[in-house]
Amino acid sequence: MHSLFDPLRAGELQLANRIVMAPLTRNRAPGAVPNALMAQYYAQRASAGLIVSEATAISHQGQGYADVPGLYSTEQLDGWKRVTRAVHDRGGRMVAQLWHVGRVSHVDLQPEGRAPVAPSAIAARTKTYLINNGAGTFAPTSMPRALDAQEIPGIVQDYRHAARHAIASAGFDGVEVHGANGYLLDQFLKRGANQRQDDYGGSIENRARLMLEVMRMVAGEVGGGRVGIRLSPVTPANDIHDPEPQPLFEYVVRQLAPLGLAYVHIIEGATGGVRDIPDRPFDYEALRHAYRSAGGKGAWMVNNGYDKGLAESAVSEERADLVAFGRAFIANPDLVRRLRLGTELNPPDRATFYGGGAEGYTDYPALA
Repeated sequence: MHSLFDPLRAGELQLANRIVMAPLTRNRAPGAVPNALMAQYYAQRASAGLIVSEATAISHQGQGYADVPGLYSTEQLDGWKRVTRAVHDRGGRMVAQLWHVGRVSHVDLQPEGRAPVAPSAIAARTKTYLINNGAGTFAPTSMPRALDAQEIPGIVQDYRHAARHAIASAGFDGVEVHGANGYLLDQFLKRGANQRQDDYGGSIENRARLMLEVMRMVAGEVGGGRVGIRLSPVTPANDIHDPEPQPLFEYVVRQLAPLGLAYVHIIEGATGGVRDIPDRPFDYEALRHAYRSAGGKGAWMVNNGYDKGLAESAVSEERADLVAFGRAFIANPDLVRRLRLGTELNPPDRATFYGGGAEGYTDYPALA
């Protein structure tokens, strides 16, 4: 029987424990360049078995929020290298989350003020984060345009380049492809955002095509054992939905199984919300079984609303190999120690989640 604090090998990643710091957008990278404050923030949390970086844009087109980092310029890669060095100096392991937001963006954030791109020209009824006159504000996303099929291979190449540079230039131990939460790859998967009539729309096979092309390209570039993927079968985040998620996601994980991935990262329920959505039932055990029965060897990572008790049960009962914690890591840089000792957790300050400086970012106290 495994413990939350046991080591684990996930593909090529040797992890000291099974506690993962989930990706957390904090909007503290002005100019999309990682900085010294970010290096301090991540180094404080290096006792996690694995840190998944905040979502990081693979291209300027892939950006959807102000002051989020990128992976497409030399300055950005140099900034990330300082971050990964700080984490490694503390004995940690860290992967970069590769992100293209698709329609969840705003013209103010796009190259030359162009419309965001999407599988179909359907606006997302959600908001994004902008900075106007030095102050952060939330604003509705802009109307997107549908991608032409001829543009899609270029986006696949953007993922490949970002994966290679994340490891070879920025010093990450691996990458996680963001396929969740209503962003571009999830938009192609789900019929609520994808009404295409070509090879990237309609059937399950067609809607999954882009995600699988990206995963095969990235795994081929850096090795499947350094690659993970994040999926969210039923979350309503960013106005996303599909009427039949079970067969869709079971198909996806069966296709991912031969790639030899380090892990598959599953958000259970509504991202940052309830774990069980009454009108969106989903069988996560059946999903895991579909992956394993297709030969998938990668670690199974679960996420959303886990506390110490739920996490320990999931690992000891072998329903998960890794458990990702989000908000608990915001407020508790020493979360692994606090979970091991069973001590009280610092409460997070929601007012400082997005944007700002050290307050609510690097000033949360660790245990004496």
